[in-house]
Amino acid sequence: MYKPFKRPVTKASPDIRLPEPRVSLITVFLLKTLLRLYLFIYYGVSKTFIHEDVEFYKAFSRALAGKSRLIIAFRHPNGGEPQLLTWFFLSKLRWLALKKGVRFPRWPHAVFIYGYDVVRWGGWVARYILPNVGGMPIYHSKMDKKAMARIYSAIDSGRFPVAIAPEGQVSYSTDTIPRLEPGVIRIGFNAALHLEKNEPESAVEILPLSIHFRFGSWGKATVELLLRKIENFCGFKKSEKKNISFQRRLEKCRDYIIEKNEKRYNIKYDDPVLPSFEERIKKIADAALDTAERMLGLKSEGDFFARLYKTRQLCWDRIFLPDIPNFKNMPRVERSINDHEAGQAWYIARHHELADISWYFKAPVPSDDKALHKKIEYVQNLYDFTSRTMGGAYSNRISIFPRKVIIKTAPVINLTERLPRYREDRKTAISETLAGLEKAFIDDIKEMNRIEKG
Repeated sequence: MYKPFKRPVTKASPDIRLPEPRVSLITVFLLKTLLRLYLFIYYGVSKTFIHEDVEFYKAFSRALAGKSRLIIAFRHPNGGEPQLLTWFFLSKLRWLALKKGVRFPRWPHAVFIYGYDVVRWGGWVARYILPNVGGMPIYHSKMDKKAMARIYSAIDSGRFPVAIAPEGQVSYSTDTIPRLEPGVIRIGFNAALHLEKNEPESAVEILPLSIHFRFGSWGKATVELLLRKIENFCGFKKSEKKNISFQRRLEKCRDYIIEKNEKRYNIKYDDPVLPSFEERIKKIADAALDTAERMLGLKSEGDFFARLYKTRQLCWDRIFLPDIPNFKNMPRVERSINDHEAGQAWYIARHHELADISWYFKAPVPSDDKALHKKIEYVQNLYDFTSRTMGGAYSNRISIFPRKVIIKTAPVINLTERLPRYREDRKTAISETLAGLEKAFIDDIKEMNRIEKG
């Protein structure tokens, strides 16, 4: 039976007010007790390992001792990385470091920077936990001097490392680097300038950190079930699935969804020979974002992600009304108009969600002989692309349980040592450092693939 993605009863609400971030020992205790159970939803009974760990422990130890300021630049391909890392830092890191002869001066923790929309869609759990474990919200699409001052203060105080995802948001890809934003480098250099004046013997360091999933027999069985679910969404009968390869089944589903979106957005090609898949998916991403902007009454200004962040912000601002001091006393007519606009914003956000996944969904269809984790990642993204075509969102994404989770770090990037170059040419210094961070991530991917083949 057909079950569409239903729109929730969307009514305008007063904006969420968060307390100032702090590290609550009660909340930390609860997380250490309950977070593993929560992570079961994301990762099942998978085991977590750390690869090449000694330098990681030493960097953490320097930061906890106040000898450096550590910014953890973590990759964010799946969505659950902050939760996983928070649990790992609180529950396992100290004991693993002791086994390698590294003793932390105090208990390890890191405070994460997150987009303000997380507490809007994350519900009361996110609204309670994030401020009470030191999490710091920030807007993607508008200046927030208070948030930036808070971040610099957290780095400067040096109480705990600060964790930032340089990809800006979930990137849906473990084995490629779709994009990196320079914000983490800018923040690091500014913090290094300030620290140089007050503590010239200390340094600001960036630690590149990646997370890799590897799968077993459960992954093999589940990926087949997920592909069948996609085929059923596309209306493919059992007879159409027989005697064709895994790769061809994926291509059929992908092409079907592409065609439906092209029809939806009236995308046509004069040449009878269709352009490449990459060109077609790009047109869908652009058309979906154009549609969202048009419905919001926005001009298409700036690059793709500046526009994407702005549409996301405005949709949420119509659902959670900012700067409305007397929401409960609002006249009924005004309240009804705001409720109507909140409902419209939900529908507009469906185009935004499709634009988001379409921009990232560029990987070629994996052949039958590709590694299992690459097949699983592609099928998860194909399902996400399918569900957002149907009106779903990131929350409808289905993740397959891994057998093991591997945390891998690269050598730290010392920003204090790069300050002479930064003073000489800020733009070039930021660009060079960002390129170094990207290279660290790429080298990490190559090494993990080499280990797997070996």
